[in-house]
Amino acid sequence: MSAATEAFLAMLAAERGAAPNTLAAYRRDLAGAEDAIGDLASAPREAVASLAQVWGALAPASVARKASALRQFFGFAVDEGWRRDDPSGALPAPRTRRPLPRVLGHDQIAALFVRAELEAVVEEPRAVRSLALIELLYGSGLRASELVTLPLVAVPRDAPFLTITGKGGSTRLVPVGARALDALARWIAVRPGLPASRYLFPSKEGKPLTRVRLFQLIKALAARAGVDPATISPHVLRHAFATHLLEGGADLRVLQTLLGHADIATTQIYTHVEPARLVALVNSRHPLAQPSLAQPPLATRATSD
Repeated sequence: MSAATEAFLAMLAAERGAAPNTLAAYRRDLAGAEDAIGDLASAPREAVASLAQVWGALAPASVARKASALRQFFGFAVDEGWRRDDPSGALPAPRTRRPLPRVLGHDQIAALFVRAELEAVVEEPRAVRSLALIELLYGSGLRASELVTLPLVAVPRDAPFLTITGKGGSTRLVPVGARALDALARWIAVRPGLPASRYLFPSKEGKPLTRVRLFQLIKALAARAGVDPATISPHVLRHAFATHLLEGGADLRVLQTLLGHADIATTQIYTHVEPARLVALVNSRHPLAQPSLAQPPLATRATSD
């Protein structure tokens, strides 16, 4: 990558406190653009416009993300005096509709927990760990990255709260229910004697459990519980936490705080989930949704004409 893009990434880390995963995504998008049109600090407007063709096969959401990364870079380049012009206007601006979160039903959640609790009865470490993981994902709404990097000292002692370091280094207090506290206590009791590790859920090497491994563990548990693994992930459990709280009457501002959303507009997406499910129910179950009732048979229509 060029020196200019490296400087931009350094600014994101130092001044905006961008998380490692965010920086990695920016790096990929900027590097891909540079591979296509060269140094972004000197690329002519025509070259920037040609990115629309380079990204032609991508989904609108992917194009929007890449264009956003470049807009921020070009603004930074102008501020730094590396460019006299801002060619952001030449970037494609696809219309994207934010998808509704995928949510598990209450029966699927129940099946998942019944299986996890059944397996954890014998206090086998891996089974107890799985139970503690899903308790925190669904019971406290943690992000996967927040969960796997939880330090051992984060386990509540005097107050039922976790101090979570979220995106951009922001911190928040997240309540931990009685069930999750019990699962955590059971996990601490059987946690293997690993190399000195400060993480609550360490790998065999003492490093944090990876997000990929967490994903695999949740999928495997779902399969054993009779829940379609394709419908579940750590983030889906976080979505279920938010949606089910709203169904129970939780305040949107409180939910924003619990989820660690900087902008309440991000939280508001959950207010559309239940209405969308109701519409889907009507469309699939109402008699008029059936072709045989929605319109008369062809012969009848011909006669009436």
